[in-house]
Amino acid sequence: MKLDDFKPSDNVEDRRGQGGGMGFPGGGGRGGIPIGVGRGGFSFKTILFLIVVYLIFRFVFGVDLIQILNGGGGSVGPTTGGTSYEDTTTPGTQTGGSTTTTNGSNGSLAGDDGTIFVKKVLTSTESFWSDFFSKHGETYKKPTLVLFRGFVQSACGTAQSAMGPFYCPGDQKVYIDLSFYKDLRDKLGAPGDFAQGYVIAHEVGHHIQNLVGTAQKVQAQRSRVSEAQANELSVRMELQADCFAGMWGKYMQDTNHLDPGDMEEGLQAASAIGDDRLQKKSQGYVVPESFTHGSSEQRMRWLKRGLSTSDINACDTFSANSL
Repeated sequence: MKLDDFKPSDNVEDRRGQGGGMGFPGGGGRGGIPIGVGRGGFSFKTILFLIVVYLIFRFVFGVDLIQILNGGGGSVGPTTGGTSYEDTTTPGTQTGGSTTTTNGSNGSLAGDDGTIFVKKVLTSTESFWSDFFSKHGETYKKPTLVLFRGFVQSACGTAQSAMGPFYCPGDQKVYIDLSFYKDLRDKLGAPGDFAQGYVIAHEVGHHIQNLVGTAQKVQAQRSRVSEAQANELSVRMELQADCFAGMWGKYMQDTNHLDPGDMEEGLQAASAIGDDRLQKKSQGYVVPESFTHGSSEQRMRWLKRGLSTSDINACDTFSANSL
């Protein structure tokens, strides 16, 4: 992708230096446990002991003490409008005028290139949707992108990197651990900067659903139907977000911001995170009734539809007889 024309977005919240959002000193957890240090506070050994206890309960027993002490009922991950992946990737080096990003030896992004990349991608989505809303007499309310490592606290609950990027309608924020890009490339076989941009555009697509009221309607419907029907509604939500991401991709192409092969990278990424492919990879078999995001074929189809249209009505997955 050619991102030099876009300035890095200011709507980015960097929590990567805040202790993984667990609520410990420097943590980004909302309403976390305040632990004092120095005079009148806990000793270093006590703090270390508390951290060990937290980790044991979190990973061995599946209990999030932070949530319990803050009035929650255990660990609660994002519950609406989010994207969750079973396997979780880092922008590779780009040339020819595109933003350049490289990987460190530990899989993290070297320098600050990865941050600049996602900020510019976010700006490109802001440019597209602001123009789209303006043409329809509306003002686009931009989401915030939150960068985190390991764990993060959102208005939808506590989440971890293994869940993949997600959108929380409660605070209108997109959350991503940039290590996801490394796994997208190495574990899922979907490299390329447009593939990485598609991931962000998809989550912004959930933001659009939230702004226009689709997310609220679907959530209300999900609470009144069977699990199988609720899963189908989730699939339609995800495929519509893929289609919205495709509309952004068409905008990038129409404004000469794509390189040859970029669209193919996006389609490859959509295929890589299909429910059937992820289930086959993780458990060796596929259970279509449990799909919540759509098959590889469906995700590719709806992304491709978005890539060919500027009409948001073409992304109406809820009226489609066949997905």
